[in-house]
Amino acid sequence: QVQLVESGGGLVQAGGSLRLSCAASGYIFNINRMSWYRRAPGKQRELVAVITSGGSTNYADSVRGRFTISRDNAKNTVYLQMNSLKPEDTAVYYCRVVASGYDNWGQGTQVTVSS
Repeated sequence: QVQLVESGGGLVQAGGSLRLSCAASGYIFNINRMSWYRRAPGKQRELVAVITSGGSTNYADSVRGRFTISRDNAKNTVYLQMNSLKPEDTAVYYCRVVASGYDNWGQGTQVTVSS
């Protein structure tokens, strides 16, 4: 099965930026949507951003205006540009890709925002 590999996490000061990437190890046919989720310590996993096959995007209220999701169809890669980061953005971030006969998650990448 095609695997998803995330990168770009790390430690950043409040107000800083990070760019997460999620690359597929192979080609995925008929992608329906690509998403980013996060799980903060002691909290449930939440949807952060989603981009559909048509390019429509949607964001959690807590990140709208600060985060931008984008995709490179040729590379089967989805990105999450995170600006104006806040300590409450600290979490493990996961990508998810849903396609015909495929629904898989990445392994997660840690994002830590210091105050």
